Amino acid sequence: MNHPLRLAGLGAAALVLVGSVTTFLVVRGADAATETLLSQGRPATASSVETASLGAAQAFDGNGGTRWGSLEGVDPQWIRVDLGATYAVTHVNLSWEAAYGTAYRIQTSPDGSAWTDIYSTTSGNGGTDDLTGLTGTGRYVRLYGTTRATQWGYSLWEFKVYGNPAATPSPSVTASASPSTSPSPSRSASASASPSRTTSAPAGKDLTDPRKKDIAMQLVSSAENSSLDWKAQYKYIEDIGDGRGYTAGIIGFCSGTGDMLELVELYTQRVPGNVLAKYLPALRKVNGTSSHTGLDPNFVKDWRTAATDPQFTKAQDDERDRVYFNPSVQQAKADGLRALGQFIYYDAIVMHGPGNSAVSFGGIRKAALAKAKPPAQGGDEATYLHAFLDARVAAMKTEEAHSDTSRVDTAQRVFLNNRNFDLNPPLSWKVYGDPFTIPA
Repeated sequence: MNHPLRLAGLGAAALVLVGSVTTFLVVRGADAATETLLSQGRPATASSVETASLGAAQAFDGNGGTRWGSLEGVDPQWIRVDLGATYAVTHVNLSWEAAYGTAYRIQTSPDGSAWTDIYSTTSGNGGTDDLTGLTGTGRYVRLYGTTRATQWGYSLWEFKVYGNPAATPSPSVTASASPSTSPSPSRSASASASPSRTTSAPAGKDLTDPRKKDIAMQLVSSAENSSLDWKAQYKYIEDIGDGRGYTAGIIGFCSGTGDMLELVELYTQRVPGNVLAKYLPALRKVNGTSSHTGLDPNFVKDWRTAATDPQFTKAQDDERDRVYFNPSVQQAKADGLRALGQFIYYDAIVMHGPGNSAVSFGGIRKAALAKAKPPAQGGDEATYLHAFLDARVAAMKTEEAHSDTSRVDTAQRVFLNNRNFDLNPPLSWKVYGDPFTIPA
């Protein structure tokens, strides 16, 4: 349902005559003369994106045919824009796609870390929310969604922020998204409906920064390959006796768990007739087992041959990001975790898989949430991450092949005890007794 424009604080409707053209200028009180669209084309980020084509910038490009879409089925989620300077924010217009939020907040921040609510609702009904008469000041403006209306995510065609360059906010006028009803407390431009400060992934570089991502790859490789040279692992392949068949590549793709099959399918889509394409029928048959039937005796040799093809190494990178890296980092950011927490999630999903069983990533996170709240829910970051690592250790001990928990105890727990939430080098740790260091 579309919400017609509410002319909150209407001061006058001025009739302007320019030659033979008659124009009506609608004035919103004293601020209308300086109210400007501030957000269009400005840098934007989000807690997650459903696909690369639904990036945060799409909500600020001035094109009503493009949109941002968050990861499906996950609360909370957020999208923010950097206005480039401090402004008095007076007006926000949200053009929702079918996937909208019923409960969300509009927040401002001076630094992208500490957030103040300037609008809150628990009764959103989609369409267009034109929120006028807002009172807030900041360089960053964020929509923070806490309850989705559908089974999908949050999605916006356009997120427009208006204001003026004055350092002080404009006079307060109650905001409403609909003229048909009187504003209720839950839909007023006030921080009283919810806490005045909400924690999200704080300012600073997260795991998507190339340097941080490389650190994450080195940390995983230290546990998976006893080496920091993760780029040398594209050609790696062996059966490590964990019941998952062959384990191979930069992330430990397994013939028994389906991700190796998906990788070879992707590679074959891109390079038909490649050296591994002939193994697709066998990979489909052994999926879910530890069997090598149809793979031996030449699969290992052919995998190593394929690893010399840049298209195959690119396919490994892309599948790692699609299945493991992007979902885990997006969920960690939605939970308000910084780079260390993002890595802790990533390493867990690499080992345990992205499912929801008790010993998968989803089950481990569920067990942690039963013990502590993440920062996005008002909890303490260290307390929550300790709860997550405790749950992960418990899951690891149920599998003999993963019963050595040193990749948690003498690596991740060390960084956490040092409160190195941004995962900044230098880093020193041990895995399976072997020492490793990443210098500053």
